[in-house]
Order: sequence, then structure tokens, then C-alpha cells
Amino acid sequence: MIRELSPELAKVAKNELNENPKQTPDDIKYLKEWISKQPHLKARTDDQWLVAMLRGCKFSLERVKTKLDLFYTLRTTAPEVTLRLKPTEAEFVNFLKLGTCIILPKAKTGLHPRVILIRAGRYDPEKNSVADMMCILYYLVQIMVIEDDAASVLGTKIFVDYNGVTMNHVVQGTPSLLRKIIAVTQDSLPLRLKGSHHLNVPSGIEVIFKLISTVVNEKAKQRLKVHKSVDELFEIIPKDVIPIEYGGTGGTVTEIIEYWVRKITEYKSWMEAEQELGTDESKRPGKRLTSDEIGDQGSFRQLDID
Repeated sequence: MIRELSPELAKVAKNELNENPKQTPDDIKYLKEWISKQPHLKARTDDQWLVAMLRGCKFSLERVKTKLDLFYTLRTTAPEVTLRLKPTEAEFVNFLKLGTCIILPKAKTGLHPRVILIRAGRYDPEKNSVADMMCILYYLVQIMVIEDDAASVLGTKIFVDYNGVTMNHVVQGTPSLLRKIIAVTQDSLPLRLKGSHHLNVPSGIEVIFKLISTVVNEKAKQRLKVHKSVDELFEIIPKDVIPIEYGGTGGTVTEIIEYWVRKITEYKSWMEAEQELGTDESKRPGKRLTSDEIGDQGSFRQLDID
């Protein structure tokens, strides 16, 4: 069953994503049939998941097929990014509780993209990796786009707080790992990234921005903003979304973390089934792919910020 959008959200979906509610059931049926005919592909076919994929590709069926294939291919070929921490195990929840990556609450009024808060400085680089943080993002985003139509229609913004980040964190981001993270988070997940906002950026971190600038398009560069104070964020992100610790009214970080811990618990059976999905590259028609080859292919070289 596909949820009906509010009139306001439906208007955005139509104008920006080419969504036609009368056509969507046929699109979903087509995708389910296509998935069933792919000998190498074991993919989820829930209606809301496929709707999120359709919205992420502006209802281009060919783009959806490419994204779906990539999503499950990376599940198999890049487990260091997608399965390093498994959402059904205690280690995942324990790392989630550090608050390195959380999705902030929905805005109480108006139509606004969802906001993902990244705080890499919260983890010990001697014990964990940036890839662990990406695992958290990977699974929380799946829950978000299934449950929240506003997220799949309006997109997301990234809010990065560099407080506590050291060079030991930075050096974990090798070119090979970053390429895989980009392929997973930006090219395979059904996200419409509406910009990234960076706070408490320490000196010496410029190397990260230089690296990012080599893989993002011009629109992405324009939407990458470094802020001198949290007050500047209030001009871009509603105050009722931002946590109390940052001067907002969106609840405490601890409360937001607890919400997502409950969600992961609620989705345990869903996640158990999710971990069984992926691809069997020995059955793929044509050339077998590896994660390194995927990261080097044309459209996956450059982030596409919508």
C-alpha cells in the first residue's frame, strides 16, 4: 500500500520529481517484475521502498534500475561500508549511542528537508572507523525514507560538526574507502541531497574539502557551506529541528539517539531480512563487477546534489 501525500507535498512531488499518483502503481509493478527477472539480484520489493527509489530518481525507471542494482551490488561487494556493523547486533547499537550520526526530528511546521547530523569527533579512532559511522547512516536512512514521505520528496541536508575531530579521524578516509562511501551513500541510497553545512571546522581540515571538491559537481560546491557560528544555521535549518545543545528546540541529542535506538529495535526483523539481500555476481548477466570498478564508473565518479 502506497501512502497518499498531503496536497502540499504532492505538489512538490509532481513539480520537482514528476510524480503521478495514477502512474506510480504501474511503475512499482514494472520494477517488481524487472527485479524478479534478474538472476543475480535479491532485492527488497516493499512498495514504500520502491516509491522512495522512484522519487530519488525523479521517476526515471532506467535510473531506478541502475540505482537498485548498485544498492544491492554494493551490499555484496563493499561489506566494509554496508555490513561492517550489523544493525541486528549489540555493537551497532552501542556505536549508535555515541551519536556520531543521527537523523534530526522533522520540522513541526512547513516543508523542509530532513537533516542528518554527523559528529565524527564522538568516536575514538583507535577503536572505530569512519566506515562504522557510514553503517549507521546507511541503515537509519533506509528507515527514514520508508517512514517519512517528506524526506523522500524534499530531500536531506547534512549538518557536520567537527568538534573533537583530529587528524587520526581524517587519515581514516583513504581515497579507496571514500570512493566506496560516496558510491553507497550518494549513488545507491534514495537521497536527494540539498546541501551540506559545516560547523566548528578546525584548521588543517582543508584537505577534506579539497578532496570533496574533486568529486562533486559545481552545484554541490555552491551548496557546501562552512559556518562560523550555529546562529548562521538557524537561517537555513528550522530551530525546532536543531538539538538543544546547539541552541535549538528539537530535543536533546540523547533523546534523539534514544529514538533511533528504539527504531532499530523495532525494525530488527526487517533488518535481519535486509542483511540477506544483495547480489550473486556469479549469476550476473555480462561482466562481473567489483566495488572498485563501480566506484570508477562514470556516473559514480561525481556526487549529484539535486
